This record gives sequence, structure tokens and C-alpha cells, in this order.
Amino acid sequence: MGLRVAVQFLLLPSQESWRNNCRMTTARPITVYTLTLNEARQMRAVLESVKWADEILVMDSFSTDGTVELAREYKARVVQEAFCGFGTLRNHAVAAASHDWVLSIDADERCTPELAEEVRHELLAPAFDAYHIPRKSHFLGHWMRHSGWYPDYRQPQLFNRQRFRYNDEAVHESYTLTGRLGCLRQHVLQYPWDTLEIATAKLQRYSTLMAQRYAEQGKQSSPAKMVLSPAGMFFRIFVLQQGFRDGRYGFILATLYAYYTFLKYAKLWEQDARKKDAGPGR
Repeated sequence: MGLRVAVQFLLLPSQESWRNNCRMTTARPITVYTLTLNEARQMRAVLESVKWADEILVMDSFSTDGTVELAREYKARVVQEAFCGFGTLRNHAVAAASHDWVLSIDADERCTPELAEEVRHELLAPAFDAYHIPRKSHFLGHWMRHSGWYPDYRQPQLFNRQRFRYNDEAVHESYTLTGRLGCLRQHVLQYPWDTLEIATAKLQRYSTLMAQRYAEQGKQSSPAKMVLSPAGMFFRIFVLQQGFRDGRYGFILATLYAYYTFLKYAKLWEQDARKKDAGPGR
């Protein structure tokens, strides 16, 4: 009898593992979505990191660089929609998802195996309706531990779409949640700016969208804002958020944010000047 008990005891870990695996199969199904516009350079890496999902949805804004073909290699479902602002486009993606639980992974992000495991475990019995996920963000290949880039939460990335909706801002979109908000432990890896050329191109695009948003809100630019706001942004990133501790990476990043801030207000001024030059009723 003692030998039988000992054998049963030795088998317990494998039996528990079997039970855990059984429970894991009952996790709620999940759709992972990503937004794309000419992201062929990054598609394999991002899709490889989420191939564990029940559904991969690619919301593509008519890419011309092979993005769609790469997505289909990974059996992703591709929905094409013209760019209409990030908030609206994200809502289109959420509406197109086949499952109520959704994970948002941008093309410049990577889902780690540890995060995938945590998501699956959480979906056995969700304690919250939406979850923030910490991000390890990299600039020019360097993990930025300061400069406001860590842990760098954005909108909740895991959520029940019945309780969650993005607001319709064109850029830096916010959200509305009817329910409880939690936070996961494991990280998303983000690689938004691999080169300065990529960084400045994105800043050009985002500054245009922000200038349009400011104009719609009735905000105005001025020489003082074009001087003081960039200086304030640099001080915030490099000093208050300790960008100096990231060395030259922190200095360059803070300078880029100052440049972005200047572009926003310069483009807002340009829009207003063009309207004045056109005259009333034109």
C-alpha cells in the first residue's frame, strides 16, 4: 500500500499538468488584430508572435508593399479599409473581429510567449473587462528605461469588446470602458523607431493629424507656442522623465519630441494662414 501511495504521489505533477491543459482549452477564444499600411518590413515578426491566437485579423489600409500577401501566409483574415483616423479604424477592426475578447497588437509590437501564456490564463476567468499591458519600447534598437517610455502603457490592449470602445480621435486615441480595468504583468515589446528616418517620417504624419485635430477643436497657434511648447517638451522628456539617464538616446528622443511639438503648432499656424489668405466664403 505504501508503494502505491508513493507512486501516486510521484504522478501528481503530471496529473496536475494534464488538468491545467484541460482548463486551458476552455479559455475564451480571442481575436488579435493589427492595423497596417505598408508594414511588410515588420509583418513576419508581428504575426509570428501572435500565431497562437484563435483569429488573426489584419485591418489594412490598402498597402502596396506586400503586406497583405504576408498576412495571408499566416492565415490572417484581411479586411481593407481606407485610413479614417486611428480611433475610427480601430473600432472597425474590433467590429470585424469574430470573438468578443480582443487583443490589440500594433505592427511595431511583439507579443512575448510569456504574455501569450498570461492572456490565455486570464481568459479562463477574466477578473476585469479590459487590461493595460506594460510595454518595453526600443529606440534605435535600445530599450528605453526612462524618458517616459517605460512601462509606456497605451490604451488597454486586451479587452471585452462588449464593454470597450475607442473614441474617434484621428491620433492618440482615447477610449470608453464600461466595466473594470486591470493590468497584466507580462510585456509587449515595441520597436516603433528603428532608424531616425522612420522616426521623422512618423512624426511628420502624426503632427499633421494632430494639427488637424487641434483645428477641429478651435485651438490656435502663435510664435510663443512654437518656441515655448517644444522647449517645454524637451525639458519634460529629458529632465522630468529622466531622459538623461538614457544617455545620447534620451537626448535624441527628447529632441525629436520637441521637433514634433514644433511641427504640430507650425502646421496649425499654416492651416490658419491659408484660411485667412483664402478670405471669407472661399
